Amino acid sequence: MHKYVVPDHIRARVIRLQGKPFALETIDAARTALVVVDMQNYYVAEGFPSHSPEAPTIAPNINRMAAALRAAGGRVVWIQTDSAQALAKWGKHHRYKLTPENAARRMKLLSEGDEGFKLYKTLEPRPEDLYVRKIKFSAMIGDSSNLDAVLRENKLDTLLVAGTKTNVCCESTARDASMMEYRVALLSDACATSTDEEHAAALNGFQVSFGDVMTVDEAVAKLRTSSAIAPGISSAA
Repeated sequence: MHKYVVPDHIRARVIRLQGKPFALETIDAARTALVVVDMQNYYVAEGFPSHSPEAPTIAPNINRMAAALRAAGGRVVWIQTDSAQALAKWGKHHRYKLTPENAARRMKLLSEGDEGFKLYKTLEPRPEDLYVRKIKFSAMIGDSSNLDAVLRENKLDTLLVAGTKTNVCCESTARDASMMEYRVALLSDACATSTDEEHAAALNGFQVSFGDVMTVDEAVAKLRTSSAIAPGISSAA
């Protein structure tokens, strides 16, 4: 996947609407969560049916952002799709949008005991991180998950969204969060999807109407804590 560059006409629209390139000029780490969406084997690892070829390549950027945010006093939230209640709470999607074979395969591979449910092997989750399971594409909508409650309980109102796929679960979660009064940024080099075109279209549309799009380096540089965090910070070993 090629590096995403904000098109000039999109940047001009954003500045015309909000008067500046980024709504988030600084990021208060204590109020911020890195929300990592669906970086599970089902979506990331080679050989799985919904594997996105570029998804493994963003793991180092996710780890770097997670390490920087933890060090600055923020939180990391790992979102995993769980099929346990999918038919009960999202049955029409599985009955009408998917073939019976694809629905059955999705139900199996995203069940808790299956290898597909697990986080991808090169990610660096920590015991102190937060873990949330979701049912639907968006983690924020209705009864998909308890993400909203977890964020509010921890007094987190700014979200940096990473993961896969950019134009499906990442974008859906980020848009809904924006509608629910969170300040949101999609991390362009910590999100991945099937094609450059889909990736760019999701990022272009999001930043015009919903929130920011920035790189991990830009997000790290905007972190504000009692001690300075260097923009090039590396993830902990």
